[in-house]
Amino acid sequence: MKYQVVIGLEMHCELKSNSKVFSPASNIYSKKANININEVCLAFPGILPSLNYKSVYDAIKMAIILNCKIPKYMIFDRKNYFYPDLPKGYQITQNTHPVGTKGNIDIIVNGTKKNITIQDIHLEEDTAALDHLEEVSLLDYNRAGIPLLECVTDPCLSSAEEAAAFIETMIKIYQYTGISDADTKKGQIRCDVNISLKDDKDNFVTPRVEVKNVNSIANVKNAIIYEEARQIKALENNPSSLVGETRRYDESLNETVFMRFKEDDIDYKYFIEPNIPPFEITTDLINEIKKDIPVLANERKDYYLNNLLLDEENVNILIKDIDTANYFEKCIDIGINHKEAANWINGIILSYLNKESLSINEFFLKPEYLKQILDAMTENIISSKQAKEIFYKALENKKEPKEFISKENTQISDDKELNDIISKILNNSEEQIKEYHNGKTNLFDYFVGQVMKETRGKANPNLTKDILTNKLNKLK
Repeated sequence: MKYQVVIGLEMHCELKSNSKVFSPASNIYSKKANININEVCLAFPGILPSLNYKSVYDAIKMAIILNCKIPKYMIFDRKNYFYPDLPKGYQITQNTHPVGTKGNIDIIVNGTKKNITIQDIHLEEDTAALDHLEEVSLLDYNRAGIPLLECVTDPCLSSAEEAAAFIETMIKIYQYTGISDADTKKGQIRCDVNISLKDDKDNFVTPRVEVKNVNSIANVKNAIIYEEARQIKALENNPSSLVGETRRYDESLNETVFMRFKEDDIDYKYFIEPNIPPFEITTDLINEIKKDIPVLANERKDYYLNNLLLDEENVNILIKDIDTANYFEKCIDIGINHKEAANWINGIILSYLNKESLSINEFFLKPEYLKQILDAMTENIISSKQAKEIFYKALENKKEPKEFISKENTQISDDKELNDIISKILNNSEEQIKEYHNGKTNLFDYFVGQVMKETRGKANPNLTKDILTNKLNKLK
C-alpha cells in the first residue's frame, strides 16, 4: 500500500531587539553563559514583567505578512509547568488571543507553488538553554526571556521538501523585514516537527509523532525522511508498536530517538497573565506597520523571472538576502542593464565579497561606481578584461573607477588603426595563414592573441575578430 506522510510544523524564531520581551536584560547573542540576565530572567520574588513594544510591533508585522486574522487586543497568558529552564514555574505566552490566526503563505517547491495554511502565530518568552553532560546538566539563562515568535502550521505539508521550502521562505521573510537574523547556527530557529501517515483513502493510519527542537533545515528534512520510513516499516511489520510519542533527532545517528510517550494531553492550566494589560491593536497601527513591510523575496523572484526574464539560478542568488536584492535594484534604477547587473553581482562582486568576508553593504563600489565601469565598456572605451582590472584597482585604492579610465587604457576601436595592426601581423604570418586555410582553424585564436599582444590588450575584441575574419577570407 502507498502511504502519504502528513506534516505539521511548529517553527520558533528568536526576534531581534535590544532587550528581552518582558525584561530590560540585553538581547545579544553571546557564547559566554549567563551574562545577559537580571532578576526577571531568574524569577526573583516580587519581579514584574514589562512588555517590549518592538517585539509586539514585529509580531504584528509577521501576522500581517502571513495573512492572519488579527485580534482587537493582544493578550498574554501563563502556561504553567515546572521545568529547570523555567525558574518561574510558568511561561508567558499567548493562548486565548494569539497575535494572528487562520493565516496562509505561498511556498515554491520544485517550481510549483503551494499554499500553506497557518493555525496561529504567537509571541512568547524563550526558555533557558539546557546542556546535558554525563553527570550534570548546565543552564544558560542568556536565552531565557528572549522574544520568541512561534508559527504553527496546519498538518498540510506532505514531504520533507515542502517542509524545507516553508522554513526557507519563513527565514527569508524574517531576514528581509529585519525581524530576526534567523541564524540556525546561533539557535535562533528551532522546529517541532509533527509527523503521521495516511493511507490511499485519506485515513490516518499512524498516531502523531512529535520530533522536538530540530535546529536546521537539513535536520528537519532528515528527521522527516527517517520518521516516515520508520513508521511505514512499523506499520507493515509491527503496527501495535506505533503509539503517540515525542522523539528527538540525533544528528550523529541520522535517526529519531524515543523520548517519552504522549499518553495524555498535558493540562497547562492556562490563564490570562495578570501583570500584562491587554495591548490594543488599532487600525492605525496595522496601517503603519503595513507601510513598513518591504517587497519580500518571493515577490521579487516573480518579478525578476517574469518581467526581467532572468534565469532562476541567477534569481535565487539575487534574492538570497535583501541587501543583495536592493543593490541589484539600485543598479537598474540608475540605468544599468538588468542582465549585465545580475551577471556582475552574481559573478565577480559576490566572489570578491566572499573572499574578503564582506557584506554587500560594506562594498566600496556602490552601483554608481559600477556604472562608470559598465558605461565605459558599453561605449567600447575599455574591454571586458580592462573592466575587471579597473574593478580591482578601484577597490584596492578606494577610488572611483573613472580615475583609472584614461587614454592609457582606452580600448582601440578605430577601424583604420586596427586594420593597419592586423595587416602587419598577417604579412608576417604566411605559414600560419596556410595552416589555417588547410583546416587548422584554431589558429584564429593565435591571430587574435598576436593582435592583443601588439596592442597590450587594448584592441576591441569583437572588432578585431570581424577584421581578422574578413582579411583571412580574402587571403584564401
